[in-house]
Amino acid sequence: MYRDESGAVVADPVEANGGEIVEEIDGTQRRHAWFRIQEVELDWLPVRESAFLLWVLALLAAVWLAIGVVLHFT
Repeated sequence: MYRDESGAVVADPVEANGGEIVEEIDGTQRRHAWFRIQEVELDWLPVRESAFLLWVLALLAAVWLAIGVVLHFT
């Protein structure tokens, strides 16, 4: 069960982008976990985060491919 910032019970965690998770343990005990999801823009990054992560993925794939080619021909 999720609660949003206003305290309303919601079933979808996407709707509860900030609030609490209420978990019943024995039917009588409850465990609460507070959370908040916030999109943050990194000032030092000149491009969007998704573009940056794609470039990192492409770089790692290129390094992996280069290592494979070098090891194959040695």
